[in-house]
Amino acid sequence: MEDHQIKRYTVTAALPYTNGPVHIGHLAGVYVPADTYVRYLRLKEKDVIFVCGSDEHGVPITLKARKEGVTPQEVVDKYHKIIGDSFRDFGISFNIYHRTSSQTHHETAAGFFRNLYDKGVFTEESTEQYFDESAQQFLADRYIVGTCPVCGNENAYGDQCEKCGTSLNPTDLINPHSTLSGKAPVLRKTTNWFLPLDKMQPEIETYVESHQKDWRTTVFGQCKSWLNGGLQPRAMTRDLEWGVKVPVEGADGKVLYVWFDAPIGYISATKDLLNADLSEEKKKEYYLKNIPVKEASWEDYWKSEETKLVHFIGKDNIVFHCIIFPAMLMAHGGYTLADQVPANEFLNLEGDKISTSRNWAVWLPEFLKDFPGKQDVLRYVLTSAAPETKDNDFTWKDFQARNNNELVAIYGNFINRVLVLSHKYFGGKAMPVGVLSQQDQEVAEQLKEFPEKIGYALENYRFREALSEFMNLARLGNKYLADEEPWKLIKTDPERVQTVLNIGLQLAANLAILSQPFLPNSADALFTMLNLMPQHWKEAGNINLLPEGHILNEAKLLFEKIEDGPIQAQIQKLLNTKMENEQVKLPLIEAKPNITFEQFAALDVRVGTILAAEKVAKTKKLLKLSIDTGLDQRTVVSGIAEYFEPEAIIGKQVSILINLEPREIKGILSQGMILMAENPEGKLSFATPSEAFTNGSVIR
Repeated sequence: MEDHQIKRYTVTAALPYTNGPVHIGHLAGVYVPADTYVRYLRLKEKDVIFVCGSDEHGVPITLKARKEGVTPQEVVDKYHKIIGDSFRDFGISFNIYHRTSSQTHHETAAGFFRNLYDKGVFTEESTEQYFDESAQQFLADRYIVGTCPVCGNENAYGDQCEKCGTSLNPTDLINPHSTLSGKAPVLRKTTNWFLPLDKMQPEIETYVESHQKDWRTTVFGQCKSWLNGGLQPRAMTRDLEWGVKVPVEGADGKVLYVWFDAPIGYISATKDLLNADLSEEKKKEYYLKNIPVKEASWEDYWKSEETKLVHFIGKDNIVFHCIIFPAMLMAHGGYTLADQVPANEFLNLEGDKISTSRNWAVWLPEFLKDFPGKQDVLRYVLTSAAPETKDNDFTWKDFQARNNNELVAIYGNFINRVLVLSHKYFGGKAMPVGVLSQQDQEVAEQLKEFPEKIGYALENYRFREALSEFMNLARLGNKYLADEEPWKLIKTDPERVQTVLNIGLQLAANLAILSQPFLPNSADALFTMLNLMPQHWKEAGNINLLPEGHILNEAKLLFEKIEDGPIQAQIQKLLNTKMENEQVKLPLIEAKPNITFEQFAALDVRVGTILAAEKVAKTKKLLKLSIDTGLDQRTVVSGIAEYFEPEAIIGKQVSILINLEPREIKGILSQGMILMAENPEGKLSFATPSEAFTNGSVIR
């Protein structure tokens, strides 16, 4: 969309799931860049709303409730408050932080579904789904656990094996069992409503293709991969009790699919944001910010060609925001489609993938407690290391170094020197600028370029680049003072020092303006020290922000050095977590139901030898093995590539189940499964005879 066509912006941030607190991976991937962008738009005096809220439906909520022995509503109430409080205390400037358990949301999501239903958009299909006869309920994918057919992991879920990463259907699992009763489920017919993405593919493809030049490579590439594989109808309802009830007859015990319901949360949040009749109690519940919003209806922000819609998400949500949600909006009609979806990659922690289940994370509530007043430092570090085009890593040592060597030694040092010297030599006043030297004029000319350079980077979602340019201005100020040496000049040419410090103060005022999207708390502190009201972006680049005789307030440190002690404490906390994880054994699964001897005897397990091994193209987990079973030579695809090098296992004897029904994996027909042993740390070992056996020997 061309800039001259845009009258308003609707900016959304991915709805965090209310089964745990927010961590730095969430901040780096979504919330810090989104907040930076929105703060910039406000400084440009744009009409913008920034909406978010808690995603409170779906199977993980019910699993969490079951585990903690409470109701799903108690779970979401608990974490909605924790997450909302953390965002507020950290300084994410949502106009509203909403929740999908609200009445407004249930009415909006149900009405949206009903609109599509009445238009005949959905197809009603009967499918076989696993049912727990003991619990008397259909089982969502995450309520089913079994053995992964690819890697043999016995704790694979019905939608994905978290060990080898393979996407699964519940019926793919070997020996599936219900997490509710531990018993084997049975297949029963159930009816659900499907969004026919296959029929909508041409329209979706046109939409995606129109953004080839402006969407990030990862976003466009992932969308094209889905489209090239051919879109398939996707169920928009689920057999569950917790969620938005399906608003049609014959849908008892069914709720909307969480990825149908969740993105509509952006719309329901906007409705309540602009609802002037909301009570003060309800406004407090929804964390409404006192940020001016131009008088408008919610439709202006969702149903206008003059509105630019921007979704900030992580890369794991690309398909939902770029294919499924747009398809829903297209089917409904009248809605604005996203113009930009600047999805980020993932942030790792100390070289390891952030994992909530392993407590390998830096949780926002804990950070706020351990580092009070350091919100801007974390914003700075996460923006400097933002995973915009590839996964990046957060380390505590880097956090300390960026604070001490950049915020303190460069930006903070410049501000402190200018203000302290102005107080020391001229009683805290901005002195006359006097005659400008060539260097003064060069600094003034360079200053003019920074607002445009920083703004251009921000408008193109290059936040690391924008922050780097901001710091270049601080470096320019430091170099200017170092070259001029006013602490020496004061003895011989005090009039020249007046000019130097005047220009230094003007640079400081510009830094205050330009820092507001990145470092809002320190920007406020700097405006206070300068005795200046916060300024809009258009004022930046001006060398005359402070008039002659302007009185400054007391000089204070903008940033303080972080010592080794607090950093070492954080590192030790993570080391303790790692040790605890290593000591925890894998959770034991209840014993599987008894089988008959005849069933056991039906398994044909033989000794075989690996003749050849190679990695399967475009996968990280899979090896293609050629195995001599004694009876024949056959191909087996196994999810062990992360544990064994192909050349190291050639000639290795293995135990192989040879009468497993063949299955095509990544275009390769796999004819069996090799048996592996796994220890509590997740290490794999071949289940092999203790001495060499003839290929084809039977394992009983």
